[in-house]
Amino acid sequence: MAGHSHAKNIMHRKGKSDAIRSKIFSKLAREITVAAKMGQPDPAFNPRLRLAITNARSQSMPKDNIERAVKKASGGDAENYDEIRYEGYGPGGVAVIVEALTDNRNRTASNVRSYFSKNGGALGETGSVGFMFDRVGEITYPASAGTEDKVMEAAIEAGADDVESDEDGHYIYTSFESMAEVASALEAVLGEAESVKAIWKPQNSTPIDAEKGATLMKLINTLEEDDDVQNVYSNFDMSDEDAAKLA
Repeated sequence: MAGHSHAKNIMHRKGKSDAIRSKIFSKLAREITVAAKMGQPDPAFNPRLRLAITNARSQSMPKDNIERAVKKASGGDAENYDEIRYEGYGPGGVAVIVEALTDNRNRTASNVRSYFSKNGGALGETGSVGFMFDRVGEITYPASAGTEDKVMEAAIEAGADDVESDEDGHYIYTSFESMAEVASALEAVLGEAESVKAIWKPQNSTPIDAEKGATLMKLINTLEEDDDVQNVYSNFDMSDEDAAKLA
């Protein structure tokens, strides 16, 4: 699949320490609270909340944490979070999109700008790289869900647009609008997905070597470590040899 690098995913999945898991839980809880606050606190009537809870469960987030995040939305002490998208270029001209949920726009903008400038990149205006990506749904299954052929057949039957499988799992792509419908159809055949989410999928990829790749990974990791940043997307393409060096 053009522009989709699983090398990044593999590097990011390795060695989830307690500190990293705690940060993941914090980001998931923030998404649950925002989703519950924007719609009804009942996932049966709130698709965004339903997706947020599904993704939290897939990361083994405790039930108490999930319930606390939902209840926080109806409490008077819940922070007001703004959804912001930042766009810019990383090392080697790689396009980067950053999604954030923040209670302080100035703090987040200042932090994100400094991360780019300190790691060989530059923050641009909204829309400066967004046209290079498509907003699509991504449904992820572990490799144990079935063979490549079985998952491909199920995905086609469910109305998905594209599938990519590797040793780590299966990545099924749909239009943004049909994501929930396709996920529901797949669940009936393959079981519950590891994650169901809207992503920015690059239309084309930008080749990058190990040297520039190392700086890019530092930028992406720094962004992902920020509490306000929810997701980071990029369009880099790295050879398996260079990816292995970084891993």
